[in-house]
Amino acid sequence: MYSQQKIIAGVDEVGRGCIVGPVIAAAVILDPKRPITGLTDSKKISAKKRDVLADTIKRQCIAWSIGRAEASEIDQVNILHASLLAMQRAVKGLSVQPDWLKIDGNQYPDIDCPGETIIQGDLLIAEISAASIIAKVYRDNEMSVLDALYPGYEFVRHKGYPTKFHKEKLIKLGVSEQHRCSFTPVRQML
Repeated sequence: MYSQQKIIAGVDEVGRGCIVGPVIAAAVILDPKRPITGLTDSKKISAKKRDVLADTIKRQCIAWSIGRAEASEIDQVNILHASLLAMQRAVKGLSVQPDWLKIDGNQYPDIDCPGETIIQGDLLIAEISAASIIAKVYRDNEMSVLDALYPGYEFVRHKGYPTKFHKEKLIKLGVSEQHRCSFTPVRQML
């Protein structure tokens, strides 16, 4: 059905700069017959528009998948390797095998599929933009779950980034089991 042309998957991750929770990656294979308007870097659009686009992408794409690396894995292997691991898991989870990968950034994960890295790919390449949006919405939703499980940190407010407010909550409440202990603001609390 799709063998006429090369099947391209875009891959991106979110949450590298956070001090709590997993790093999340998404892989997306867009359907060239069903273009989606408004795709760009997930950080450049509102949360409401991201939610709408994420639903549209999931409905109209050929395949999409989420990969993750937990805070404990990040502490074991470092954030770069954990991000690459999450990307690898996202690609492996696709229901359709891609012929080519377009990876956001300058590091290629250990995946047995040819492809390329593209700096600022989430801004330039539709497939990577779609992956960026899916990953961001997924991780933001996960932060809402962690917010309910760990009341007081207000994860839904800062999404796990090391804001002044988050650091104040960290001082007041201490380190949760979801915090990344290898990251300086958390490590300083231990």
